[in-house]
Amino acid sequence: MILHIDMDAFFASIEQAINPRLKGKPLIVGSRGNKMRTVVCAASYEAKRLGIGSGMSSKEALRICPSLEFVSAEQGKYIWTSEQIFAMLEGFGFPLNYTSIDEFQMDIGAHPEPLKLAEDLQKQIYANFNITASIGIAKNWLLAKTASKVKKPNGVTLITNANLKEVLSRTPLGKVCGMAGKTGAILSTRGMQTAWDLYLKMPEFFEENPGKFNEEPEKPKSIGHSYTLPRPLENPMVIQAWIRLLSEMVGERLRHRNISTKTIHLWLNGPEIGNFGAQKTFALATSDSFEIYSRSLKIASQVPQKRPKIRALGVTASQLIPQEGLSLFLKQNQREGLIKALDRINSRFGDGSIYPAQVDLTRRVK
Repeated sequence: MILHIDMDAFFASIEQAINPRLKGKPLIVGSRGNKMRTVVCAASYEAKRLGIGSGMSSKEALRICPSLEFVSAEQGKYIWTSEQIFAMLEGFGFPLNYTSIDEFQMDIGAHPEPLKLAEDLQKQIYANFNITASIGIAKNWLLAKTASKVKKPNGVTLITNANLKEVLSRTPLGKVCGMAGKTGAILSTRGMQTAWDLYLKMPEFFEENPGKFNEEPEKPKSIGHSYTLPRPLENPMVIQAWIRLLSEMVGERLRHRNISTKTIHLWLNGPEIGNFGAQKTFALATSDSFEIYSRSLKIASQVPQKRPKIRALGVTASQLIPQEGLSLFLKQNQREGLIKALDRINSRFGDGSIYPAQVDLTRRVK
């Protein structure tokens, strides 16, 4: 059996969890800092009930609800939370995959109590992050994903052979993965209104995705993070702070997997430089976030312009190797000990409990 764990209104829920004043209020998360000139990238359930949804212009959303709360998106915050949820789910001991930043799939095999397991997962997610998740359970990933949408928010739905018709008959076609756009619109003109209609006409669509997991998770070929800024920035100190934040995130993921990197790739995008991308391979592998940041700055020095405006940026680590043991150098061992101590503190009290002061500069960009 596959568990599909779908976080409820993820970005908006995180903002409400961080700021209790926003709890229970209609809220949108905008892709840019100007609430009158942006697009809704997430809406709380209170806003969704008013007809406000992702992709809508903020002007239209505010027309529907003038008292709507607004928060500009901070991608780094959501990525950190996603990674912490993934790490918590790994603790249950089942093969686990990322589907997206707010969706995860877990292969629980022939677990005797899948509903109880799903409820335990929901309780732990809420206890640790103060947000909710809806969970679908089925024999393959597509049915499990479909099931996760049936009882949103904070619901659990189990699809078996016995209740397959019942569940799919009350599931609109648009809730099936891949059917929310043009494909679903075309099929609806052919009389398909529910997931069950699709199943009757194309049963193979639901059967061709068994959702097999590898018992040993595939080792990644690269680990990276990128971010699109709300507007082009020219201040080199702020740009370097964003590179530092992304480097911290990459380093944390490397250490979590006990791997190091020799090759760092830096990507910058801006109105003057277009897409700039360069990488450099270093003799010594590292998982030290500050070292990744320092190497990224060396690559950034290759940009021809002195103070280019930057709209988006990314840091990626590749040529990954297993984490090595202790260094022959005392200072390096002390540094590694400090990093491990910081990781333990952040693991216990939440990511971002301790972070480089430089990263504070990123929080001023709205």
